Amino acid sequence: MIYFIQKYLGKLLTIVSLIVVFSSSNLFAQYDSAVTRPELVELFNAWRSFEVPPLLNGVPDYSKTTFKKRESRYQALRAQLEKIPKEEWSVSEQVDWHLIWAEMNGYLFHSKILKPSERDPAFYKIVWSSKSDVPAHEGPTHHAIIELWEYQFPLDSPSLNSLSTALAQIPEIYKQAKINLTGNARELWIAGIRDIQNQSILLGTLLEKPKVSENTILVDLIDSAIKATDEFADWLEKQASKKTGPSGIGKENYSWYQQNVHLVPLTWEEEVQLLKRELARAWSALKLEEHRNRELPVLKPAENSKAYHELAEKAAAELINFLETNQIVTVKPYFQKALKPHLGEFISAERRNFFWITAHLDPKPLFSHFYHWFELERMIEEPHPNPLRTGALLYNIFDSRSEGLATAVEEIFMHAGLYEKNPRAREIVYILIAQRAARGLGSLYAHANLMTMEDAGKIHAEYTPRGWMKTEKELLLFEQHLYLRQPGYGTSYITGKYLIESLMMEAARAKESNFSIQWFFDSLNKRGNIPVSLVNWELTGDYSQLEKIKKSAGLF
Repeated sequence: MIYFIQKYLGKLLTIVSLIVVFSSSNLFAQYDSAVTRPELVELFNAWRSFEVPPLLNGVPDYSKTTFKKRESRYQALRAQLEKIPKEEWSVSEQVDWHLIWAEMNGYLFHSKILKPSERDPAFYKIVWSSKSDVPAHEGPTHHAIIELWEYQFPLDSPSLNSLSTALAQIPEIYKQAKINLTGNARELWIAGIRDIQNQSILLGTLLEKPKVSENTILVDLIDSAIKATDEFADWLEKQASKKTGPSGIGKENYSWYQQNVHLVPLTWEEEVQLLKRELARAWSALKLEEHRNRELPVLKPAENSKAYHELAEKAAAELINFLETNQIVTVKPYFQKALKPHLGEFISAERRNFFWITAHLDPKPLFSHFYHWFELERMIEEPHPNPLRTGALLYNIFDSRSEGLATAVEEIFMHAGLYEKNPRAREIVYILIAQRAARGLGSLYAHANLMTMEDAGKIHAEYTPRGWMKTEKELLLFEQHLYLRQPGYGTSYITGKYLIESLMMEAARAKESNFSIQWFFDSLNKRGNIPVSLVNWELTGDYSQLEKIKKSAGLF
């Protein structure tokens, strides 16, 4: 067992859980996830307030000294959680307890092992130009980021004040970053330089926004932010030659993190086997599809903007109509609104990355993955009434649920009949699965320090069918860098897909006589963006996945 687990968690949880598998007819009556215990809400609010670091010179303080000073407060909150007598609670209330437990584990792991503020220069990326397609940005993220996509130009007075204040923090953030970044993770260091350099370019585009050049104070703040960003990137480059250590966290740490933070009941070794299986299955299924479709004309990509626009509009309408008429999920009025801004534009062949290669042939497989946007819009239009489930879970704990579901529905919708009129598009679905399995497999080897990020990228590229990951290198670099920064994210597409399919099996077993796909998806949506293992417990009454996780931590 990794050292800090024994030190900090050795006395955690002497739980004897009530495991009652209710009949299918009363699942919803017993598990009402809309409400939770007031004491959990109070502790959750205190915990979330603590998780935000204190300020030093107006910006978040990630210094080692401050982490050490805050340790006693963390332990007090942890002890408060552990003392709660929850054994007689409803399953949904115990699930909520585990959400706080997972986040507290995440804080501990980030502060003791992952150490993004110390090891990962990309942690100090401040400016984000676009909204994430999952509940929060992917990977460890600074607490003082600027969501540039939220600002409308020309700026009104409140927005001007907000942006000005945020830009003014950047020089101090990078002053402190140079002190905090003492880690020796070479590949994270090298790859992170690119993120900071790209931020400088992004800041420069602000000067071209409407009315910005007329505001000399704002221009000065932007110039100062660019200068600080450039100086930080230069400093990173000068320090790079001194960085010689591994960037992966190792198999044991990876397994503990997956199980006790992201609540994925799999070890590193089990994930390797799962991803190998999915990779083999996707390739073989692709070849069978190609054989079945051998007499059909090959798909031809859209050749211009007009053709792509017509293709995308038709695909979006077909997808939403399919979901509604085939009773796959309860389609809400905001589905179309959520999907429309993300239909994409025509991209010339030499500039298309993997995903837009698929979209120029038939966008429906990619738009199926954009189920993400339905979920994010639901968080706005129909926020979960339980405050523990309303927003994004910390530390990307949502990944297996969000990315797993978005990946699972690509194949689920296919098997439900989405491509009856265009069978060759089924080939795209298997290519997507193969790509997700290949890139995740590479990330596993990188985290085990069995290969470099570059070699992990080679698996990613070589095992993606048709050479579609070899056409545009930026995506390859972005994805493998992210997965090295955020353990488990690279595999979450496939591990989450597996957990969703397992959940469907167990839910179907529980109410096989009246199971329906729409009931399943509506039930999943109802519970919020929480780990699939917790949904499984809440929906079926089966505690076995959580039991495996607790045993892995040595807590029983």
